[in-house]
Amino acid sequence: MSEVKIAAETRTEFGKGAARRVRRDNKVPGVLYGHGTEPVHLTLPGHDLLLALRTPNVLISLDIDGKSNELAIPKAVQRDPLKGFLEHVDLLLVKRGEKVTVEIPVQTEGELAPGGNLLEHVLNALPVEAEATHIPEAVTVSVEGLEAGASVHAKDIALPSGVTLAVDEDAVVLQVLAAQVEEAAEGEAVEGEEAAEA
Repeated sequence: MSEVKIAAETRTEFGKGAARRVRRDNKVPGVLYGHGTEPVHLTLPGHDLLLALRTPNVLISLDIDGKSNELAIPKAVQRDPLKGFLEHVDLLLVKRGEKVTVEIPVQTEGELAPGGNLLEHVLNALPVEAEATHIPEAVTVSVEGLEAGASVHAKDIALPSGVTLAVDEDAVVLQVLAAQVEEAAEGEAVEGEEAAEA
């Protein structure tokens, strides 16, 4: 997993007006917390943070005011609902070797069995526990040849060494749904019309 270095400044002004001023300078207000320490309010460079957040569960090395270096992972990211720019970020303080619980994206590869079946992602992300500096970016599951009614449970997914499930092992992650047959739907409509006329 990649580690991204970001220079951050401590923030002393709070409230909506202060947050707007920070955003006008293409920066993002944030807070760093964890390990029972007092929360540290930060200002982070917007572009650098946006690029870093493209990687799920990215490990961020924060250079705070040029004095201290802290490791953190994003815990909550608020975006403007219309324009999509970053409004605020919560960062969780982590230490090398520490285990953290995160959700990693589930990716699929391969083709389902012929027949126009549909693949449903019951869980888009898989909750796992991993060392903070070795969080996998995603897990890939083969759906090659799966037929209608088949499902993939959490315990069926191969995880990298040192990563364990943080969800019930019998939880359904993916399932294959049978394609809806249009002819049957039309037949039902005809029967419904006859019942209405009767």
